[in-house]
Amino acid sequence: MGNCQAAEEATVVVQHPGGGRVERLYWATSAAEVMRANPGHYVALVTLRVTEEEGQRQRRGAVRLTRVKLLKPRDTLQLGHAYRLIAVDEVTRAVQARKEEKTRRAQRQRQQASAGNDQSLMDEDMSSPSL
Repeated sequence: MGNCQAAEEATVVVQHPGGGRVERLYWATSAAEVMRANPGHYVALVTLRVTEEEGQRQRRGAVRLTRVKLLKPRDTLQLGHAYRLIAVDEVTRAVQARKEEKTRRAQRQRQQASAGNDQSLMDEDMSSPSL
């Protein structure tokens, strides 16, 4: 008795999409093996962070997912960590959205820079004496 937690930490937890099946592996394995067994999916490391406020919510059953890191096929799934299978289309949509956000941010910065340059040119025109 009392060894349940030790056994739990000595597993690799792989969560399947849709909140369905949870697979427990009792040995370290490569991400490539898991991806081969689940075509059309990537393996991602799930990192949870719980703040004090969220800790109170967690007692009621809510957990905050803070980071999902996609693994390369050669990466090894470590014992004691939780991983999630993510569909290829989901990853593609997320990468596309991130790319679009970067483009929008760059455009805003260019617009702000050009607006700042226009303002400084207008200030120079007003400060220089006209002939």
